Amino acid sequence: MTPSPRIRDLRDFLRVLESAGELRRVRTPVRADYEITEIVSRVCAARGPAVLFEQVEGYDFPVAANLLGSSRRIELALGRPPGEIGEELVTVAHRLQPPSLRGLWESRNVLARVGRSHPRTVGRAACQEIVEEPDLTRLPILTSWPLDGGPFITWPMVLTKHPVTGGRNLGTYRMQVFDGQTTGMHMQIQKGGGFHHHEAEQRGESLPVCVVLGGDPVLMLASIAPLPEDIDELAFAAYLRGQSLPVARAVSQPHLVPASAEFVLEGFVAAQERRREGPFGDHFGHYSHAADFPVFHLMKITRRRDAILPVSVVGQPPQEDRWIGDALQELMAPLARLIHPEVRDLWAFFEAGFHNLLSISVRERYEKEALKAAFGLLGTGQVSLSKVVVTVGPEIDARSASAVFRAIGQWFDPEQDFTMLPGTALDTLDFTSYRMNLGSKMILDACPRSGAAPRAPVNADRLPDLRRFDDDIVEQRLYADSLLVVRLRDAQAPTASRALLERLLSPEAAAFGADSDFSRLPLLALVSEDVRLDDDTHLLWGIFTRFDAARDVLFSHSKLVGAAPVHRGTLGIDATWKPGYPEPVRSSDETIREVDARWSEYGL
Repeated sequence: MTPSPRIRDLRDFLRVLESAGELRRVRTPVRADYEITEIVSRVCAARGPAVLFEQVEGYDFPVAANLLGSSRRIELALGRPPGEIGEELVTVAHRLQPPSLRGLWESRNVLARVGRSHPRTVGRAACQEIVEEPDLTRLPILTSWPLDGGPFITWPMVLTKHPVTGGRNLGTYRMQVFDGQTTGMHMQIQKGGGFHHHEAEQRGESLPVCVVLGGDPVLMLASIAPLPEDIDELAFAAYLRGQSLPVARAVSQPHLVPASAEFVLEGFVAAQERRREGPFGDHFGHYSHAADFPVFHLMKITRRRDAILPVSVVGQPPQEDRWIGDALQELMAPLARLIHPEVRDLWAFFEAGFHNLLSISVRERYEKEALKAAFGLLGTGQVSLSKVVVTVGPEIDARSASAVFRAIGQWFDPEQDFTMLPGTALDTLDFTSYRMNLGSKMILDACPRSGAAPRAPVNADRLPDLRRFDDDIVEQRLYADSLLVVRLRDAQAPTASRALLERLLSPEAAAFGADSDFSRLPLLALVSEDVRLDDDTHLLWGIFTRFDAARDVLFSHSKLVGAAPVHRGTLGIDATWKPGYPEPVRSSDETIREVDARWSEYGL
């Protein structure tokens, strides 16, 4: 498969998907409130196609969803597997260190693509066929979940410039629609647009913004990619496509906008203005709390005559973002090896909302080099927001959660291999510390130790039935020979789960589990009754989105030696839902019944 210059915009991509059997058209009328979300969630769970909703009740524009919800569709968008692109960039970097004529010659095709990777200004743009006064109520913007604060634009590509340097950024930040002319602008920490807004606000200036809806799918991928802060996403999209990106001057703002867009919302984010935004059912699978965020003021809408609105549904995994996140990791992971040559691979797991669980496979050349790699990556871009980091040896598949947890079972010793980092920056969507943007991280080093033998795996058949230990325990499962997951009844006092975890890590439980493998458990996690233990995705989601490392992690034995805590035995995690946490995301019973009744009409 080679790069596809024939894909220039969203409708080109839809034609490619349809010819490849990767698109279905829903011709029956559907509602933008809740119904589309439930349909798309089911399609994603079944690994189904992209969907074009041709009739959205009350609106003139169709809606395209799940566009990038499979590895095949992403390869069709890019023209090749994303991992090839990352390896290609790494190969060129190595060839040109130091620069040589041979290296330049061998890299000539890539360098030619780099030379074409720039915006190209055009006089006429499809995205400006119609110029309208601002009125967002005419767009079929989804209200996704029952407790959402309102309708949200879920795939806006927000174009900003640094007020001093002029450096450009294209990022995707959700936008709650307050009325026809104003929205929220959910600029999270460690985002380029947020840095630009911060600088403008320090200068007492509004930030000119253009919001791009739809376009070449590589532009949509570039807007989400965790690129270094000073890399231009428009140029990166042009590199991915292999040709220059046509842009046009915006009508009312000092920006060059992608000419192939479906809609462009032109306006500004005011300085020193905040408005309560949310809640919203986000990709952590819970509602993010309502909070104050900057406000976008819409001045003008430009669009194609027959514009299509792209949307993305997020919620409990799996959703479309699983495939997008995995593709971007495949593309970007090889580049980490340029900075950290000891790193063989790294992977953030979609099951845990990406930022909540990161594995790094390391080829150690000296003792604890893996810890150095973990610290280095925790200081790098959006990877810095990772909450739980596990380092494993080079022979372990870092992209397999079960392989990573088996490595923990074999090698992790809390006395030597556990590091807690309290009071640090966390993803804005993480709610477990009860403080936005702040929380704690932990590193588990599961790399082999020289001269040591791996521990034998825990045998599930040699574990006691914990339902006989406590009546609040309803089910248990040993995951990957190392992690015992215990499901509790929900009808408990707020502190009951903590007390039960302490009991399970105490001599009382050790005596109950005598003559079994219970005392050999590396990891023990308590989860709430809504977590399905027979589903690996749901199990990991139910653990890693629901605990704060500093507050909710205990050990069988802990003591303070000088200023250093020393831990031994089983690492226990209280991952139950706690008072103050937002609710898990799910459709209402009414919407579920409605979609059940109408499913045959959709033709999916």
